[in-house]
Amino acid sequence: MDLQKHAPQQDNAPAPAELRASDADRDRIAELLREALAEGRLTAEEHAERVEGVLAAKTVGELETFVRDLPAGHQRRPAPAPSRPTAGAIPVDPDDNVVAVFSAAVRRGRWRAGRRIHAYAIFGSVEIDLSEALFDHQQVVIKAFSVFGNVEVRVPENVSLRGLGGGVLGNFEVASLDAEDPEAPVVYVDGWAVLGNVEARPKRGKLVADILDRVQRSLDRAHHRGMRKHLGH
Repeated sequence: MDLQKHAPQQDNAPAPAELRASDADRDRIAELLREALAEGRLTAEEHAERVEGVLAAKTVGELETFVRDLPAGHQRRPAPAPSRPTAGAIPVDPDDNVVAVFSAAVRRGRWRAGRRIHAYAIFGSVEIDLSEALFDHQQVVIKAFSVFGNVEVRVPENVSLRGLGGGVLGNFEVASLDAEDPEAPVVYVDGWAVLGNVEARPKRGKLVADILDRVQRSLDRAHHRGMRKHLGH
């Protein structure tokens, strides 16, 4: 018996505090420091010193040290979005196909994102920009296939982003992102990069602001329709 083969393998995954800090992580800590300065918890000199340290921090654990003595640093953070979509939440057939064969295709601006989007870049380039999109669904899957091509996905900073795919002699890179709002949309980027590139990351400074507002407006409209019906109008 090959004891080495059957021995339980150790989990070498880094602890959360050891993970490399992202720009979004630094921005979150800098915002907490700004609030602490405004509340009088930090002096201007302390604030400047800590912000300088935040910019130089390499890991999540290093960032947390700058807010460890502040109340905001001990607020419970929401559970991260699941790594895969909820079973049955995403249809098998795509709501939208974005195809570029020896060409370029773009989805950007104010457009309605379906639950499932397929992107094909074959010797071409596809750009899917969700930074101003309308989200009607809490979970969105982008299935990206790149063959000697490039698929670029951009999302708002306040949604969650997950990667499910891989590369074959190519690059498949998804910058995972966790939204602070548990009701925020979750974008899953799946697929393959074959001698090509698939990249997904947040678009700095872009926030989706209307998803919860639209839900509330829909409820308000339904309420008003019920009231009119009740009053005989």
